[in-house]
Parts: sequence; structure tokens; C-alpha cells
Amino acid sequence: MKKEDKDKIIDSLVESFKSCNNYYFTDISNITVEKANKLRRSCFSKNVKIKVAKNSLIKKALQKIDENNYNDLFVTLKGSTAIMFSEAANMPAKVIKEFRKTSDRPILKSAFIDSSIFTGDNQLDVLFALKSKNELIGEIIGLLQSPAQNVISALQSGGGKIAGILKTLEQRGS
Repeated sequence: MKKEDKDKIIDSLVESFKSCNNYYFTDISNITVEKANKLRRSCFSKNVKIKVAKNSLIKKALQKIDENNYNDLFVTLKGSTAIMFSEAANMPAKVIKEFRKTSDRPILKSAFIDSSIFTGDNQLDVLFALKSKNELIGEIIGLLQSPAQNVISALQSGGGKIAGILKTLEQRGS
């Protein structure tokens, strides 16, 4: 491969890494073409971009972004590597877990989630359990609304009680 071609691939990878805060490095070696196509379709349907690149080019792209921030990821860049990019931190983990119901691949090598690094396939369940930004916002709104709803409910149900107490006191006073 010519140096100009390598530089284009590195620049493309740099752009992808910069535009997305969540990416997974996976091993898809020994996967059939049919299964690879099925994996790509599954990724596409879940808004997960998947790219395959040489480990040396991935490393150069990450070093171009920050020389020292990705050292823990470099250790995992061995063998065949596919990169899964996603806006939702847990979506690639969901794709991997769903796909592994019928296949032993892809295997999680490492993941970079909003500046946190997860290494090893044993981290897949942790990544799967991560909540997306929208899920967290929904939970926070639900928690904030809950006390207000309880107060309003108590006031509405207690309104009849207060009126009854006032009426009883009025009758006693007469």
C-alpha cells in the first residue's frame, strides 16, 4: 500500500475517532462472509458504524489525536480488528451480545467510552448495562416529577378530608 493511501486511511480514522466519543475494538477473525454481512446489517440498523483497518493504522490515527491517552488500547490491537463507532455508548455492546447468540464472534478487545477505557471481553456485560444519554435524562425527569406528583396527589385526596374536618368543627361550635 502506498504512503498516500495509508495517510488517507489514517486521516479518515482520525475523523471518525474525533466525531464519536464511543468506539469498540472487536475481533471478527474467522467470521464467514455471510456472517460479516449480517453483522454489518445489524450495525447499520442500530446506527453503529463498523470499519475494519490495520492495527498499525489505527494506532497511528489515535497517536495523531493524542500521543499518550490511548496506551491501554494499543495493547489490545493484535490480530484482526473491526472498529464499531456509536453515539450511544451501549449500542455496540447490544449488537455484539445479540449477534453472539448465533456466533462466537465478534469478541470485544477494548472499548473507549467518553474517555474511559474498558479492556477484555469480560467487560461486555458492563458496557451492555450502560445507560444512554436519553435513558439517563428520562430517569432524572421521572425522579424529579415523582415528588411533585406525590404532593399534588396528597393535596387532592386530602382536600375532602380537610373539608370534612372543617365541617365537623363548625358543627361542634354551633
